[in-house]
Amino acid sequence: MANPVRILIADDHTIVRQGLASLLNDQHDLKVVGQADNGRAAVDKTLELKPDIIIMDIAMPQMNGIEAVKRIKKKFPKAKVLILSMYSHEHYIHELLESGVSGYLLKDSSGRDIINAIHAAMNNETFLSPSISKVVVDSYRSPRKVTASAERYKLLSNREREVFQLVAEGHSTRQIADMLCVSISTIKSHRAKIMEKLEIYSPVKLVHFAIQLGLVDPEL
Repeated sequence: MANPVRILIADDHTIVRQGLASLLNDQHDLKVVGQADNGRAAVDKTLELKPDIIIMDIAMPQMNGIEAVKRIKKKFPKAKVLILSMYSHEHYIHELLESGVSGYLLKDSSGRDIINAIHAAMNNETFLSPSISKVVVDSYRSPRKVTASAERYKLLSNREREVFQLVAEGHSTRQIADMLCVSISTIKSHRAKIMEKLEIYSPVKLVHFAIQLGLVDPEL
């Protein structure tokens, strides 16, 4: 018998990870080899475990799923990533598909859909939830102008996006410097550039901006 497909689940909700792991481990050809509760851990565990498939949420602490996907695809191009999220924002879908994800499903998808998406990814096919497919098709039929907030967010560098999320999660400048292994002055410089590019000069408004984009879970 062929070796089972090795899967890493990245989601900050324990019940989601446990439920998915139970569902997938019941399949004779699938095996969950690891779990991660934030984007940074997802990147680290991908490099450590080298799974065939990573099932990734978007709104996770420390590093969101979008940035984690980009880092994973850069460091481990062979990895196949499936997005499983409650968010169907058009700009996320396009950015993630451009980053090379193998599928995008909403969290109201059935277990069978998730299993089919895994098999499709292993066959180098792309699997999209019907509602995600509709967003993609509609955007090509009648392109909509990207929102001003999404346009401003695109101006941030990868490092600035990382710092932006940590600031929005409420971490202090010193904590962020320690987490990213850089100096406090470097983080202060990043914060100043982030606020300038986003045209936001209040920490509270930064949090609202991150929630609006779906990068930070308001329940965190």
